[in-house]
Amino acid sequence: MANIILLGPPGAGKGTQAKRLEEGRGMVQLSTGDMLREAKTSGTEMGLRVAEVMERGSLVTDEIVIGLIEEKLTKGATGGFIFDGFPRTLKQADALAVLLAKKGLTLDAVIELVVDDAALVGRIVKRAEEARANGQPVRRDDTPEVFEVRLREYYKNTAPLTGYYYAKGNLTTVDGLADMDRVSADIAKILDKR
Repeated sequence: MANIILLGPPGAGKGTQAKRLEEGRGMVQLSTGDMLREAKTSGTEMGLRVAEVMERGSLVTDEIVIGLIEEKLTKGATGGFIFDGFPRTLKQADALAVLLAKKGLTLDAVIELVVDDAALVGRIVKRAEEARANGQPVRRDDTPEVFEVRLREYYKNTAPLTGYYYAKGNLTTVDGLADMDRVSADIAKILDKR
């Protein structure tokens, strides 16, 4: 069992690798975006709070996100948890450390998928083209203009986490531009050492 964080900018492949870890190792992906969408329609007290905030068009507070994660951690996972899209800030990283300690859990690895910005923009454009070609809807954020805003936000708020986790001895980097199977193999090596 391992609890890990997948770090990297949008489009780095965190979601793809998290799905592979779920299938191959029985881990549970905790994606904040998925959890917020699920909570909004759940009818729970936390879900009602999320729905109210989202309907106002406001950002969901750290307190709410931590509450959602705590609900998921309570359910347990035999293979461990994958934090995808969380933490996004140093404040959230501190809150996650407190929450894990409270639950008697450890953070076993922080894996940063290192990618080139220009290659990321190319990936996003390709993803949008493939969606159109397959008759699927294109994600609203799959345009170079919106993606560049997301990328700037990542570097401003989330990139400092690499130094934070490096200082704690948790950070390992993987070439996120390698073939998907190679990235998966590199992540497996990291987890198998733990």
